[in-house]
Amino acid sequence: MSTKTSFPTRPLGRSDMSITRIGLGAWAMGGNDWAIGWGPQDDTDSIAAIRLAVDRGINWIDTAAVYGLGHSEEIVGRALAQMSPGERPYVFTKCGLTWSADQRQATPRRNGAPASIRREIEGSLRRLGVERIDLYQMHWPAGDGTPLEAYWQELLDLKQAGKVRAVGLSNHNLAQLQDAEALGHVESLQPPFSAIQRSAAADLIPWCAQNGTGVIVYSPMQSGLLSGGFTSERAQALRQDDWRSRNAEFKAPNLARNLALAEALKPIAERHGATQAAVAIAWTLAWPGVTGAIVGARNAAQVDGVVGAAELELDADDMARIADAIELTGAGFGPLRPEDDSGALPANLFA
Repeated sequence: MSTKTSFPTRPLGRSDMSITRIGLGAWAMGGNDWAIGWGPQDDTDSIAAIRLAVDRGINWIDTAAVYGLGHSEEIVGRALAQMSPGERPYVFTKCGLTWSADQRQATPRRNGAPASIRREIEGSLRRLGVERIDLYQMHWPAGDGTPLEAYWQELLDLKQAGKVRAVGLSNHNLAQLQDAEALGHVESLQPPFSAIQRSAAADLIPWCAQNGTGVIVYSPMQSGLLSGGFTSERAQALRQDDWRSRNAEFKAPNLARNLALAEALKPIAERHGATQAAVAIAWTLAWPGVTGAIVGARNAAQVDGVVGAAELELDADDMARIADAIELTGAGFGPLRPEDDSGALPANLFA
């Protein structure tokens, strides 16, 4: 496995892994034959995106068993099989969402049963073609009545057994995070976080910074809205098999606010010689406590448009300008910018 990269890295919590500031997200690589897909996806494009991301220096990939009902993990596994052991990136995946093979369009079930998790990890190991998963995360809180303590203990046991290198939680709130930590250390948290969806900065990210928990945020470009390539026409043309066609951020009145915020990133991008997408990602990485950001890409060209975020550093003036733009557009919700150097919260912290 390769951890060598020319990009800056940060320790992932108290684990023994140091990761590049961006990682490749493989959600869309699952294709459209399930309930929460992104429309059609070409597997050859997916593998090319993975190959280029790793060649450029990205040292981790994030996927999940449920993405494409196993298909995303299979694609990641196919890409890994083309690499020598010394080239391979860290592989992060998730459990806790299950499905029926004969009801592919049904909403996956939030399943926390320890026996289910044991079955799930064997499926993930097989599809990925690896002997150990580097980071294994509970995708969502269980919806089947399984207590958090039961499924979190199962993940801790899998680490003890050597099936996984580190364990974490995704989409869990602060109280759930604290309950899990009381049982065994949460090495990583994966919350949604972008200049539109900012609520994680109010409590989750500061708690993680104080407790040695790494944070890898997802949807830093708000699923493409902050990429600089989205328009109202494109939003209206989204296919029914693209989950974004049903999401409130892609509809009025939110859509106009979000696109106005994306437009406000353009002069900052031009000043840095970067893309608007890279600025949107770098904004999330500027928050103390954020270890890395998951950046989805569906082809090699998209990788080229965002890989610069691995090195882009926004300064205080950039962050102030973005905070002003958030306030002016009224986009999203949550804190506007990190604490200042004195540790005091800015007067306009919340939008």
